[in-house]
Amino acid sequence: MPAHSSTLKRPLPAAAATQRRGPIAGLLQACGRGMQKHGATIRVIQWAVVVFYFGLVITPAFLPLPPEGSSILDNLTLFAQFLFWGIWWPFVMVSMLFMGRLWCGVFCPEGTLTEWVSWRGLNLPIPRWLKWGGWPFVAFVCTTVFGQLVSVYEYPKAALLVLGGSSVAAVAVGLLYGKGKRVWCRHLCPASGVFSLLAKVAPVHFRVDRAAWDTAAAPAQPVNCAPLVDIRRMTGASDCHACGRCAGHREAVQLSPRRPDAEILASKAEQIHTGEAMTLLFGVLGIATAAFQWTVSPWFVALKTAAANWLIDHDSFLLLQDNAPWWLLTHYPEVGDVFTWLDGLCILAYILGGGCAIALALLGVVALASRIVASPQLPWRRLALGLVPLAGANVFLGLSMLTLSQLKGERVILPWVPDARIAILALGIGFALWLGLRLVLQTTPAWGRRVAAFSIYTLAPALIGAVWYVVFFVW
Repeated sequence: MPAHSSTLKRPLPAAAATQRRGPIAGLLQACGRGMQKHGATIRVIQWAVVVFYFGLVITPAFLPLPPEGSSILDNLTLFAQFLFWGIWWPFVMVSMLFMGRLWCGVFCPEGTLTEWVSWRGLNLPIPRWLKWGGWPFVAFVCTTVFGQLVSVYEYPKAALLVLGGSSVAAVAVGLLYGKGKRVWCRHLCPASGVFSLLAKVAPVHFRVDRAAWDTAAAPAQPVNCAPLVDIRRMTGASDCHACGRCAGHREAVQLSPRRPDAEILASKAEQIHTGEAMTLLFGVLGIATAAFQWTVSPWFVALKTAAANWLIDHDSFLLLQDNAPWWLLTHYPEVGDVFTWLDGLCILAYILGGGCAIALALLGVVALASRIVASPQLPWRRLALGLVPLAGANVFLGLSMLTLSQLKGERVILPWVPDARIAILALGIGFALWLGLRLVLQTTPAWGRRVAAFSIYTLAPALIGAVWYVVFFVW
């Protein structure tokens, strides 16, 4: 019996352990190791995406604007716009929710370019100012607002300006800093903060077995982690680009399934930075929401009308001029789409003012709930992460508005859209409520305080739900 008992305590062989974890875990592990083994194939895919991406962005900018009556099926510019803004970007966001940052590690053209040029660049040390955690938030806000001012979704030249400018900046950073690294992606990419948040609820990730790592013999060839992640200490999917290079390293890194709530519930208070929470509340749930809705908002029309009337009554016509260049404000007189300076100011006021109003309301709710709990385990920054699933639904609903608008222009009507919107919003709200409840229950104050805190927290998902209800079913 003692000998038999000792045998039972021996570690299971790798194959047996995989089988015991189940077929899904075994399949994911094989996929991860396949990515590591076929790195050359992934690089071919990356460069194919680079060519395709820049074809979509550059070619339409040098073509005439589509004539009236053009269709997605017979006009390259409209086809590229639909493919890029109607399909590509909405489902990039969806991919973050389900597969983590696989897009970043395998498909992102800017990541590919900045890493490639960094092998050939100056290899300067990364300056301290560039590592400031607030850059992704600042870059996201600036890109979002500027994109609305130049109508980035509607006009190819504006898309080339915004996206091409971002790519040029990525290449410049790669030429200056790091060697074979993605310094741009790690510290400056406008989408990085959003991707990092959404990846927190992905049901798959590269899991690191710290004990196995520490006991394994050091391999001859270390892993080049391009996004500068400390793999040994990696505990989540937020920073990992899911490129597969580290799969099987020290027999400690595997692509594995997990519960979608696992990373947020396992997070520590000290791990959540203010910049991350600001990107969530002010960026994705605040300013992005206002940016998605201003074109359909009667409040925006009322604001612009009141401002124009006031200017006319005071014989001030400077802001009513429409002489801004296309790279500053939308200016396409050949199709009758021209922004005045007043239009630009009203767009700024609506997006920044409305977005900040939503964000401040969310911040107030989350901060109050955290204060009621009064636990060092649950500062407002950590409780705010409960809203990440709702942020994912928020971004997809906003981006898909353009998809549906483009399809409507093609006379494609989808009667199931209202029900689908309700379902997506309900799923985001339900998941956010679940996370908020679990986060509050992890604390130890009296039950009354926890109930009160969660009751206050529910106002945050309710606010976002009310905003989208008004957009879809009232306006």
